[in-house]
Parts: sequence; C-alpha cells; structure tokens
Amino acid sequence: MIELLFFAYRDFISDPDDILETIGYGRAHHRVVHFVNRQPGMTVADLLATLRITKQSLARVLKELIDAGYIRQMTGPADRRQRRLYPTLAGRELSLALSAPQSQRIAAALEGLSDDQKLAVRRFLAAMRSRDTAATPEKESDTA
Repeated sequence: MIELLFFAYRDFISDPDDILETIGYGRAHHRVVHFVNRQPGMTVADLLATLRITKQSLARVLKELIDAGYIRQMTGPADRRQRRLYPTLAGRELSLALSAPQSQRIAAALEGLSDDQKLAVRRFLAAMRSRDTAATPEKESDTA
C-alpha cells in the first residue's frame, strides 16, 4: 500500500511539475497558486496554516508569484495589517493548467467505480489526513 501511494503521488504531481519547470517554478509555487485560487481572499496567515509552513518559507515563493502577476496582495478592509491574497487572471489560468491533468487522472482512476466505491476512496483519503489539524472544508462533489 505504501508503494502504491508513493507511485500514485509521484505520477499525480508529474504533469504539474513539468508545466512548472518550463516557467522556473516548483511545487511550493503550485501549492500557493492552488490554495489562493481555491480560496480567493484568504489571508497570508490562513495560507501559512493551510500549508503548515513558516513565513520565511512562504516569503520568497509568494513574492515571485506576486512579481510575476499570478497573485495579487491587498490589505484587509477592516484591518490594514491583514494581507489578503487573490489570484489574477494569469493565476487562475495557471492553476487550471496545473489541475487539469490531475483532474483527468482522478477521473480516469474513478472511471467504472460505483458511487459507493468512489465514496470509499474519498473516505480513505480523508482518513489519511493528519488528525491534529483543522481541515479545510471540502465540497463533497470536488474531485481535485
């Protein structure tokens, strides 16, 4: 089972890795673009908590994405110290380009499974997540 998970993860990230390599980015950039696109307006603090990384780890990656025009940073409406993150059109397009092959891979893997089997896969993956974190809510219909 460990080997299956290892190889599934390796192949799952290979397509986005190839796309990112062409623009000089890596997996950290992918994660930031993904979560900012999924939760526009999230704060930097929210992103740090979601990714479980330090400010120092995020700073360079976020700066590169902002400078390249993939993410926009704005001050919070109530608290000007708060920094909210939004994808730009280029950021949304990059996120979609990175997730499209992953969504296709998931759809192909689930093809032919019954609804109960698909639910079992979803439950298994949810159970694999760490219990010591506040999980971000995910819609039941999401496949990516």
